[in-house]
Amino acid sequence: MPVVFVHGVPETAAVWTPLLAELSRDDAITLSPPGFGAPVPDGFGATSDEYLAWLTGELAGIGGPVDLIGHDWGAGHVSRVAATRPDLIRSWCIDAAGIFDPEYVWHDLAQAWQTPGVGEETVRVMFDGPVDARAAGYVGLGMTQEAAEACAAAGGPEMARCILALYRSARQPALTEFGQELDAAERQPVLVINATEDGYVGGPEMAHRNAVRFGAQEVVLEGLGHWWMLQDPARGAAALAGFLSGLDSTV
Repeated sequence: MPVVFVHGVPETAAVWTPLLAELSRDDAITLSPPGFGAPVPDGFGATSDEYLAWLTGELAGIGGPVDLIGHDWGAGHVSRVAATRPDLIRSWCIDAAGIFDPEYVWHDLAQAWQTPGVGEETVRVMFDGPVDARAAGYVGLGMTQEAAEACAAAGGPEMARCILALYRSARQPALTEFGQELDAAERQPVLVINATEDGYVGGPEMAHRNAVRFGAQEVVLEGLGHWWMLQDPARGAAALAGFLSGLDSTV
């Protein structure tokens, strides 16, 4: 059964490369959301609803249920598919379970992007500088050099527009409402990756609380941050392999 990986913002599929090497599966598929390593179709407004429609279409085109894994905003897109089109997936896995908690508050950078005027200036500064400087900034935040260079090279006005539209479409209470959609959805096997040093998704306690809420298995990656799949790909791959092998054994 295919395993489909969806990355987040401001990234490309390069963030998965070391983990995929460790996972060593010939049925792994990476999907890049429009504007983030993939072209933006004409008329695409880059809202959360439009990314949901995009991912739904991609999965329908694969032609059978998949195991769906999302990181960062990819986790947001994956979760919305799990809530609205469970027929397309056998299982799902996210590393941002805390964002659906009613107590979650968007991180500072997201709030800047969501603020008219401030957001436009923030993305201008982000993408105006040299690619090398941008890559160095990503390395400082926790990416590997290779992933940072790929993500930096993909940045530009198109990605900036998509960032602003996506984050503005998900101002609270939108995330809380997405969580309520999951509460009401058909229960399927789900894994929550709880990287304890990820400062963007509400913290380990919130991740754990929502893992319980959604009936998920939980893997705690102690000491790893937002880019856990780059910081320790062997550990991340082992967590996913354990989850997926458990599904295979019950078929």
